Amino acid sequence: MQLQQVDMNLFPVLEAIYNERNLTRAAEQLHITQPAVSNALSRLRRTLDDPLFTRTPAGMTPTPLTESIMPRVQQALNLLGTSLSEQRRFDPATESRTLRLSMNDMAETLLLPRLLERLERQAPGINVESYYVPRDRLAQELAANTLDFGLDIPLATATQLHQQRLTNDRYLCMLRSDHPLAEQTSLTLEQYLRLEHIHVSSRRSGPGLVDIALNKLGRRRDIKLRVQHYRVAPLVVLRTDLALTVPVSLANQYSARLFELPFQIPQMDWHLLWHKNQHDDPASRWLREQLMELFV
Repeated sequence: MQLQQVDMNLFPVLEAIYNERNLTRAAEQLHITQPAVSNALSRLRRTLDDPLFTRTPAGMTPTPLTESIMPRVQQALNLLGTSLSEQRRFDPATESRTLRLSMNDMAETLLLPRLLERLERQAPGINVESYYVPRDRLAQELAANTLDFGLDIPLATATQLHQQRLTNDRYLCMLRSDHPLAEQTSLTLEQYLRLEHIHVSSRRSGPGLVDIALNKLGRRRDIKLRVQHYRVAPLVVLRTDLALTVPVSLANQYSARLFELPFQIPQMDWHLLWHKNQHDDPASRWLREQLMELFV
């Protein structure tokens, strides 16, 4: 087969289907219609004389031919993307663009004031949009370039993403400064469990890290209030006898009594996530450096 017989525009479609295992999601990633993806796949099948993918309950499963050629296809596409990126000079002082971030309200509180202060000095033409994208949509939006970066826990199955750890936070128990237990030097597990608690979760139901850890001990806490945002929870603590188990980076912003937890739970591990197609882009590289420095 001669190279000139192959439409090279079809290979980004092949990569998108390979990454997403789904024609509709591949179309969303590429900003084209699902019929256009199906048509491109049909053309590639005729060109390469192979089904390339078969439909299974798990999605579009690659054939052996697809598995064998994909490493070289991805390498070629990345090389082309890198070459094009290197042709574009990036000057933060004159750059005009919108930086789109996905993160929760606690990350916004910790990051955005310092980020905007830095951008005001070094890149005044960069605007910022921050909103939360659910984890099951994060890789797709990063691939589609509708999002630049995500701040979240590591996503082990998102092989098309680069991930860099920013920081990890241990949890503390937060009480108001004049709480009846405030004068103690530490909390026992029994005292912790006798408290009424605030649970922060974007979901309407289900346990969190604290509850999972307590369940392993055969114990359960009394949740008096469930809220979806971390920012409001400390304000409730400061006006009530409720307890909040909260990452130390947020707890330290309030004049409150903080206790080490009387049991072990995993730390909050925050990562910066971006799509591999943006890895060598000069603007993405500079912005990543700024975000990482703010967490040092």
